[in-house]
Amino acid sequence: MLVVDDEQPMRAFIVRNLEARGYEAIGAATGFEALALFQQREPDLVILDLMMPAMDGLETCERLRERSIVPILVVTALGEERDRVRALDAGADDCLVKPFGVDELIARVGAVLRRASWSDERSARPAVTFLEVTINPEAMRASFRGQPMSLTSIEYRLLDCFMANRGKVLSHEHLLRNVWGPDYGDEAEYLRVYVGRLRSKLEDNARNPTYLHTEHGLGYRFGD
Repeated sequence: MLVVDDEQPMRAFIVRNLEARGYEAIGAATGFEALALFQQREPDLVILDLMMPAMDGLETCERLRERSIVPILVVTALGEERDRVRALDAGADDCLVKPFGVDELIARVGAVLRRASWSDERSARPAVTFLEVTINPEAMRASFRGQPMSLTSIEYRLLDCFMANRGKVLSHEHLLRNVWGPDYGDEAEYLRVYVGRLRSKLEDNARNPTYLHTEHGLGYRFGD
């Protein structure tokens, strides 16, 4: 794992507690150092602070996302929803707000890693095509209009959930728990961002969607 934070005590705190639980972790003090270490080490998770000098966490996140679908857990002292949304827009998978305890940190890390290595009974389903979208659960791949889709693990899980329940209205709580995990349910901004990301890859006009419909006060629906 790669821990990116310009504050040495916080960086050391996170690395130490990850290592105490059997994870391998290295630290980086800047976004530039993080990009270099990422290229060298190819970590399976990046824990990234937003508030850093020179290259901040948002730019670092965007640059990481340009080259990899590695899970990114953003750590921020900014608890406002708009700040979490900015991090998710930049490509983060999850957000952890400072101050946080060791148990919360380890729980979030575990949840992110489980999502990244997601494999369960749904992977045994055959490939299915619906509204020009084909999803192959066994290969964890999707295509649209015959072309492969470039999806992060969260985007794939969300699309898979919609495809498995096509035509049904799915509540925010159902989507959050099935895509992010059982401890989630109130993070509606996560869905707004990631539904928007899927729409940008599927819709000719995201403001007048053909595939992913918003059911106001209820949730979302894929297809008619």
